[in-house]
Amino acid sequence: MNIFSHFLDVVTAQIDALVADGKLQGTFDCSRVTVEPPRDAAHGDLATNAAMVLAKPASMKPRDLAELLAAKLQETGSFTSVDVAGPGFINMTLSPAFWQAQVAHVLNARTSYGSTDAGKGELVNVEYVSANPTGPMHVGHTRGAVFGDALANLLDKAGYQVCREYYINDAGGQVDVLARSAFLRYREALGEEIGEIPEGLYPGDYLVPVGKELAAEYGAQLKGMDEAEWLPIVRTRAIDMMMELIKGDLSALGIAHERFFSERSLHENGGVEETLDYLDSKGLIYVGVLEPPKGKTPEDWEPRPQTLFKSTEFGDDVDRALKKSDGSWTYFAPDIAYHYDKYKRGARHLIDVWGADHSGYIKRMSAAVAAVTDGKADLDVKICQLVKLFRNGEPVRMSKRSGSFVTLREVVDEVGRDAVRFMMLYRKNDAPLDFDFAKVKEQSRDNPVFYVQYAHARIHSVLRNAREEEAGLDLSDEALAKADISILGDEAELTLIKQMAQFPRMVEQAAEAHEPHRVAFYLYELASAFHTLWNKGKDDPSLRFIVTGDRNVTLARLALIRAAAYVIAAGLDILGVDAIEEMR
Repeated sequence: MNIFSHFLDVVTAQIDALVADGKLQGTFDCSRVTVEPPRDAAHGDLATNAAMVLAKPASMKPRDLAELLAAKLQETGSFTSVDVAGPGFINMTLSPAFWQAQVAHVLNARTSYGSTDAGKGELVNVEYVSANPTGPMHVGHTRGAVFGDALANLLDKAGYQVCREYYINDAGGQVDVLARSAFLRYREALGEEIGEIPEGLYPGDYLVPVGKELAAEYGAQLKGMDEAEWLPIVRTRAIDMMMELIKGDLSALGIAHERFFSERSLHENGGVEETLDYLDSKGLIYVGVLEPPKGKTPEDWEPRPQTLFKSTEFGDDVDRALKKSDGSWTYFAPDIAYHYDKYKRGARHLIDVWGADHSGYIKRMSAAVAAVTDGKADLDVKICQLVKLFRNGEPVRMSKRSGSFVTLREVVDEVGRDAVRFMMLYRKNDAPLDFDFAKVKEQSRDNPVFYVQYAHARIHSVLRNAREEEAGLDLSDEALAKADISILGDEAELTLIKQMAQFPRMVEQAAEAHEPHRVAFYLYELASAFHTLWNKGKDDPSLRFIVTGDRNVTLARLALIRAAAYVIAAGLDILGVDAIEEMR
């Protein structure tokens, strides 16, 4: 239960009641009424702006309306106090009994706690990774991969239907370079001395297996062909093997896409032409001459007639070229067709996860989506900033295997999937991230992934001890849900319950904002609330989770921490991180 949504309904119901009682006159639009945590926790548990929003249509002063509504809210019996503050805000403090009842809600829901139907089953297409199929994934791809996957999980938790998609850039010049690089390795596999890899080709030894497979299948046959003959053969084989390599890298991160979409297919099935014909029919394509780029003009720039898309009609800075000087499509043309294809498949919410070097592409892509969907689809581009690798504060050098970068697999192999995923999400996606191998292995509060997983493991350690020390005590979720939680009155216990109860609202807000890092931040705060309670029990034996001789208190506290473990597990599941039960 999202308690803030619940009490928003309570507030609006009391407004209706005041109208029914004749104490308010008129019809009221409550769409701008909110119920949120107060800025200062000392002011209560909830705050509403209802009187401020509705005072004008009620023809009342905000504070007078607030006094009227506060008295009505107090009658519901849910609050220990309802106070009017400032010009007309209403602060509400919930009773301990209300908070204590939340423990049973969590235990009954288990890890489905926080799931919501806010998304109403609407289809969201989340396209992420989409790395060129020219080699293994590097650490720069890792952040976008983890972000996109966690965002997809978050949207799923919030009630959306999510399509996880990878766009294979298999039609550009880079895949021809890949093919020529693989052909060099093919010649090497046949026993030829190839020497140093020429500049402009991919130097990494990840193409050695491609060359060996081609040699095993074709022998020396390809060497006797012209490039025009062997290039498509080698290119197809190299792309297929690179995609298997990429899928393996993603699997190491726990990522599996539901759909892989080939850019080449848009060229082969006429998708690009169909899309641009559609835009042309709307009068959005013309032949014109662009102004020179602002700032320093490139030496090779020359004014010439070009096929252009009227992207300025949809908020872009300039119109955009669709054809190169040689008559082939620019990268932008198939990108428009690809997003149109997403729309035709039923997606009205499109999310693209891009690297930092693509931020200048956002306006034109947003304009294109608005044009091809007649404004019926929305596009949110999430930029993932760079990741810098360190070891004890010193920059990490590049990988020998790749030839130019540190691979995703090397990072996962050293620190583990959970550490990689959590730490990639423990900072907002558009902020730079420093990843220090030494720090993510620390077993301390300063290492967020350890701190959160340790809280979950500690809880399960207590439950194991309870089964040993309190033989015959029913510790099933059903039994714990019936425990007398009213026994729990310590401030740290109530703080933990209140923190747990924030989870459903956090899920909805993080999903709406497309910000999975909020989940990581929340989990750290929840873990902190649990560890605080643990430490209080160390200092004060009466606050320990297992109280020998008092099974009622023991059951109540075990119910509390078991519920906390479920919320931690539910949050970690969104992040794609394991909720481990024992630290080794």
